[in-house]
Amino acid sequence: MKLPIYLALLHRSEQSLAGAFRVVADGHAAEPDVYSVCQLLAGQCDEHVRALQPAVQRYGEADEGDEPENLHHSGPSRTRSGPVGLLRDLQDLYVLASLVDVTWTMIKQAALGLRDIELRSTVEDCEGQTSMQLDWLRTRMSQAAPQALIAAR
Repeated sequence: MKLPIYLALLHRSEQSLAGAFRVVADGHAAEPDVYSVCQLLAGQCDEHVRALQPAVQRYGEADEGDEPENLHHSGPSRTRSGPVGLLRDLQDLYVLASLVDVTWTMIKQAALGLRDIELRSTVEDCEGQTSMQLDWLRTRMSQAAPQALIAAR
């Protein structure tokens, strides 16, 4: 069974996304909505990690050497400055959140195949929040783009 590989990928990706949201929140604290929403979304990611623990206990978690791909899922360690920097940082969050989102989809398919009702319920709760994270990021990037790409110097 290869589910432990994806559980590990999801676990690490959620942790990375939580950290990335916090880095962006702190780096763009002058944008009140960015700070507060990114802190909230980081907390959701932390909760997702906790929610995964029963599945990890049941199925295990493969270490990084067992992962078949060399996909890097670490978030930014620092932010960029200015309006274009904010836009790029939000875009980085979006890419990482997309990895989390599609990984939840793969885990859901495994839960369905295993008829694991508990895991399926966890996935449905968490993937719904991840979807909302992506929606907020998409909306916030759309809001930031005109100033960053046209008006900014």
